[in-house]
Amino acid sequence: MSLQSHIEVLKERHASLEVRITDEDHRPRPDDSTLSRLKLEKLRLKEEMNRLQQSLS
Repeated sequence: MSLQSHIEVLKERHASLEVRITDEDHRPRPDDSTLSRLKLEKLRLKEEMNRLQQSLS
């Protein structure tokens, strides 16, 4: 898998997490621990994407 395609996969996972966060946040009683876990994973993906983008430059 090329570096660019790996970044694209990470972007898709990042977008998927955004949807899951929004869904959880709009529930009548959002689970704070689930929200925290999803947000942390989303941040980790963003950091990895940024790192990979920099290595392309």
